[in-house]
Amino acid sequence: MAFEDSSSLSRAVPLTRLAFRPLFLLASAFSVLALLVWLGFWHGVFVLEPHAGMLWWHQHEMLFGVVVAVIAGFLLTAVQTWTGHRGLHGWPLVALVGLWLAARLLLAFPVAPTGLVAALDVAFLVAVCGVMARMIIAAKRWRNLVFLPVLAGLAGANLGSHLGVLNGDPELVRQSSYFAVLLVVTVMAVLGGRVIPMFTANRLGLTRKPPCRVAEGLAMGSLALAVLVQLGVVLGGALPSWLLATLLGVAALSHPLRLARWQGLAARREPLLWSLHLSYAFIPVGLALWALSLVGVGRTELGIHALTVGAMGTMMLSMMARVSLGHSGRPMRCLPGIGIALALLVAAGVMRSVILALWPSITHWTYTLSILAWCAGYTLFVVRYAGLLASARPDGQAG
Repeated sequence: MAFEDSSSLSRAVPLTRLAFRPLFLLASAFSVLALLVWLGFWHGVFVLEPHAGMLWWHQHEMLFGVVVAVIAGFLLTAVQTWTGHRGLHGWPLVALVGLWLAARLLLAFPVAPTGLVAALDVAFLVAVCGVMARMIIAAKRWRNLVFLPVLAGLAGANLGSHLGVLNGDPELVRQSSYFAVLLVVTVMAVLGGRVIPMFTANRLGLTRKPPCRVAEGLAMGSLALAVLVQLGVVLGGALPSWLLATLLGVAALSHPLRLARWQGLAARREPLLWSLHLSYAFIPVGLALWALSLVGVGRTELGIHALTVGAMGTMMLSMMARVSLGHSGRPMRCLPGIGIALALLVAAGVMRSVILALWPSITHWTYTLSILAWCAGYTLFVVRYAGLLASARPDGQAG
């Protein structure tokens, strides 16, 4: 699909040609910086006094700063392929990225009114949702409207996190964050079901196995219901914890059945493939740990970190590496060091969830090692991809 650059800025500055370029690069670099600040805090070194304190800032920025930016970069790039219309580029893209950057800076250095900062932060997702809606509706690609309520839900969860701070309600902050985690997991499940089996079969010359309708229905249905139940909790509903635990347990048991049909063992020599399969495998691990915590076994944060570090962290890195190659006109081959980076993210996810569940007495240094593994992995990505993301396509096309 060829497009001409309609903006003098995008012609002159390749970084502004599609959303994946600035958002992937900035989100990756910001994740490293934010985690190094958090690591310093964990070891008693205070280098920042952010809005609402370090604990809220760490939780919020990794989820609504880093993860949301990667999702936006992916969707605003993919929607060009889905609709056949040129994706956001040039000055409108710069304005969107500027909105994201302004929120990050004002949350790290609280010099503006809290209401203004919250409005800027939430406005980023609202803007992404608006751009997606306009392109999908114009092209009548109704199937992809599924992502709009997810983006709107993430914007609402972000708002809930800010309102929890403004009203001194830590439970609203916590439950809003849990809701956002489930929404992102839903995005991963939808996109994973579309692309992981396709990428694997196409790359390895395999025949795709047809999906098992029972496994698909249980996996996606239980996850969707869990999202609705968690939304009810955020809105103040007095729902029993066993209900969410049951739905998360069903999802934890059914998603491996879904994953098993995607022929992951055949992808063991391809980092850009095995990383997708392993990242998806963290979803049932995280959901199971979360479900167990709701019935009094273990801590919820172990399940949350299996989903955020293991599943999201690994899948984001893998998809960014892949999307950046494809949409910049480069061959689809793993760049040197990226396989190591992906392995580091898998290790970080295992340490931050499974290892701590089995050996909680080594929490302090396991935290430290998992943070350093994430930082090393994403630093490798930034080093290997910064030049690629900031340079024009070799075939001369826009994008």
